[in-house]
Amino acid sequence: MARSRRLVFSGHIAGFGTQAGVRMVVGSWADSPFGTFADVMVEAPDGERTLLAPSTAVAEFVSQTYTFDRIELGDVDVRLTAESFSVAAPGLSVSGRIGGPAPFDWLLRLVPPVLAGAPAWLRLINPVATMLVPGVRTAGSAGNGRREYYGVRRTRLITAVHGTFGGEDLGGLTALHPPVRFGFSSAPSTPQLVAVTTTIDLP
Repeated sequence: MARSRRLVFSGHIAGFGTQAGVRMVVGSWADSPFGTFADVMVEAPDGERTLLAPSTAVAEFVSQTYTFDRIELGDVDVRLTAESFSVAAPGLSVSGRIGGPAPFDWLLRLVPPVLAGAPAWLRLINPVATMLVPGVRTAGSAGNGRREYYGVRRTRLITAVHGTFGGEDLGGLTALHPPVRFGFSSAPSTPQLVAVTTTIDLP
């Protein structure tokens, strides 16, 4: 039997909506098979899904795992502090504030770190995660026969955002609703920044 190849990405994901109807998921990866990098997935009010990626290699990998209508290449810079974040990418400029623990952060703290990102554990708790946070899954099928697992370790609220996308003002912060449609799972509807380990098994 052929063995799959396992790739692990460790970093942060921010998910939020805006008053302009633009929803986005920002990935900032401190450790990955591509080194340190950031990318942004944006869904417009009309449903168009855009990937903002820093290189062809990242764009090819991400677009083979998720679904997009358009890809833009260019520098993607994400900066995180204890109280804020900023994102600069092709056609996008966003900054925001980070608040206290998000719902279920207390529960995540109870899970030992060695278990939090383990695919077997994430398969086991997937039904519970979906029940607690509608639209969110911890394990599932990604594009091109890949399997993906989201191991969230900590989560904090995003309390404000402002910026522009495609030259248009995004307005203020709103829930991430309707759910984004890039892959098998959306980010939580409550805007938040999560510390996460993402594991992808290639067939």
